[in-house]
Amino acid sequence: MSSPPIAVDDAATTCNGVLDRISSAVITNQEFLETVLTGTLASGHVLLEDVPGTGKTLTSRCLASALGLEFNRIQFTPDLLPSDITGSHVYNEQSHEFVFNEGPIFANVVLADEINRAPPKTQAALLEAMEEKQVSVDGETRQLPQPFFVIATQNPVEQEGTFELPEAQRDRFIVKTEMGYPDAQGERELLDRRTDRLSASPSIEPVIDGGAVAELQAVPEYVAVDGQLKDYIVELGRRSRDHDAVDAGVSPRGIQRLLEASRARAVIYGRDYIVPDDIKAVARPVMTHRLVLTGRAAVDGVTKADVIEAILDETTVPSMEAV
Repeated sequence: MSSPPIAVDDAATTCNGVLDRISSAVITNQEFLETVLTGTLASGHVLLEDVPGTGKTLTSRCLASALGLEFNRIQFTPDLLPSDITGSHVYNEQSHEFVFNEGPIFANVVLADEINRAPPKTQAALLEAMEEKQVSVDGETRQLPQPFFVIATQNPVEQEGTFELPEAQRDRFIVKTEMGYPDAQGERELLDRRTDRLSASPSIEPVIDGGAVAELQAVPEYVAVDGQLKDYIVELGRRSRDHDAVDAGVSPRGIQRLLEASRARAVIYGRDYIVPDDIKAVARPVMTHRLVLTGRAAVDGVTKADVIEAILDETTVPSMEAV
């Protein structure tokens, strides 16, 4: 195997620098930030499901700043049109021709705020951007900036006026995670910051030049994966389909995403190989949102998280000696 564009140790140092820089501005737990960075490092998209006011927008903005990338926020609403995202052709009276006016999707990091409030047609336009890294406008295909990834948010409590994300779109998010409320000490720190209005909106400096992010994202591709760990990943996916509470389990794409996320986590921890703990740590955020439960499961109060926990408990973990 050839050498990665950045040494794993250097990549880990950069990743931890990014985490530290975001932590200096955002009051949240380390596990949440690691999950978001894992999705980014694996060149995937991230879905954040949490109540308003927990800091999702600030986290997304700080991540983009720490990586030296351009950031745009799109507020999704029921009347949002595909052209409001992708852009459209506008007539230029001076040149007497139509010119393309780029929409907010043309950025490296795009925050799709309250994504489930947009109608299906608009979500389909976003899906093309997420999957193909391009948009189609008036029959013309335009490439998006590279790197490109979406951080989408949705409110798990308020469902009125929302459109449930189709399974195909949920499957495009490599991880789904929740930010949660800060602890008492964290909320007190928020108040301390708020009393100083000059620091009410924290800003952070880049840890890495935006042009080097693509090289950083390439490093996980060089992480070694033992055959027994590949079998373990496959077994987790297949058990998700066989579970009594599940109508549709993790797809083959989802199994690949579990591998990619495991490799990315290994890089964050400075290893050029994955261990079982990498897989177990990312299994929940990678697999949970890909499950479709039976109607009986809802009646019995069984959640997707319960299913993933059961699968992890029931599946034999390869020993490090064997690996």
